[in-house]
Amino acid sequence: MPFETSTKQEGPTNGRRSDTLACNIGAVPLVADAKPVYPASLPARIVCRIVSQITAETISLLSDRVMVRNERRRPSCHVRQISMYVCHVALRMSFSDIGAAFGRDRTTVGHACHVVEDRRDDLAFDEFVSAIERMATAVFQSSDLFGREGGHD
Repeated sequence: MPFETSTKQEGPTNGRRSDTLACNIGAVPLVADAKPVYPASLPARIVCRIVSQITAETISLLSDRVMVRNERRRPSCHVRQISMYVCHVALRMSFSDIGAAFGRDRTTVGHACHVVEDRRDDLAFDEFVSAIERMATAVFQSSDLFGREGGHD
């Protein structure tokens, strides 16, 4: 399996459960009360728009090897679902903030996250989503882009 989940009883979570997603580039803690990765100065709708653009451009670059299903639904639906997932998992945004940014309900964001998570059993799709996560995290943690280190203070 491309990721591992562990339960820690010590460390920065002070005894609270902490899931850690181990990727090729290291481990990313997924703590319920963790601060978002994106800068506080950026509105959630802008962050979501940037992640959607990263996702759409990556899909278009990999059109011959695209990990998006060939169904009747529009490709924009898949872009939106993957973008919602990345915003929640990699950037630690809330379902409510993501839903408002995409003009959808928070339950729709939850559904999108479940759909993408279920599809990550496919190794190629998992690698594709991992690449999007790494790109989004790199963009929003860039100190050069925002004049300081990424993340909320």
